[in-house]
Amino acid sequence: MANSETSMRLDHIGLAVKSIDQARKFYEGGLGFGSEPHIEEVAGEKVRVLKVIVPPGVHIELLEPTAPDSPIARFLEKHGEGQHHLSFAVDDLAAATQRMKEKGYTPLWDQPHVGAGGCLVNFFHPRQAHGVLTELSQAPK
Repeated sequence: MANSETSMRLDHIGLAVKSIDQARKFYEGGLGFGSEPHIEEVAGEKVRVLKVIVPPGVHIELLEPTAPDSPIARFLEKHGEGQHHLSFAVDDLAAATQRMKEKGYTPLWDQPHVGAGGCLVNFFHPRQAHGVLTELSQAPK
């Protein structure tokens, strides 16, 4: 059950891939899902992102590094392709982050970053989330 203090829902699953072009063949061709028409580059995170639409209302982000020092490139080197993070949509990222901090969880960043689609995002380390990098994401206003 969702916390009555906040509106939170599963938004997407982030998958680290070596090649969006190769990975999309499975999700679009194999599974038959559609995707956004354009691949977005998030320069600050050195990543390309393709949103694969999974009805009703969830998506998969295929994450491809654009530089060898990007977080996704480091993830691929250490873990190979696969699940990178779970993302939960929140109405108010600052309030949701503050509630998490009050409960003893520490976000990766002091201030949120702009992620794919212009969303404000912050993450919680897998050490605090039972092995899963966890993102909170607020849609742009």
